[in-house]
Amino acid sequence: MGLKNIVKSANKGIRELDAERLVDKFADLNLTPLGEVAVRTKVKVCGEVKRMTMKPRSGIPSMEIVINDGTGQVTVIFSGRRHIAGIEHGGCLAVEGVAYRERNNTVFLNPVYTLLPHGAE
Repeated sequence: MGLKNIVKSANKGIRELDAERLVDKFADLNLTPLGEVAVRTKVKVCGEVKRMTMKPRSGIPSMEIVINDGTGQVTVIFSGRRHIAGIEHGGCLAVEGVAYRERNNTVFLNPVYTLLPHGAE
């Protein structure tokens, strides 16, 4: 890495550097970037787990997971689940389903999912 690249990296924010890292990490998988997900169409996307919470939805326990691929983020909701083995913060996850918008967020409800190795390159 040359001096010019070091200076460029120093001027970037942590979020920009993290976004670049994630874009590079998932580029070879040839899936739809999260920033380009169209609602009401079936898509397959992947990203790194950034946040996991357990929230009741209509009285039913639901696991909400936010994934990010550097181009955007989506919320993945698994209704009736309190825990999903293998899904952990910082892990990589591919989901396939139909996206919709809820409160200005892109959401997948009970999608098909695949756990990806941490080094998903």
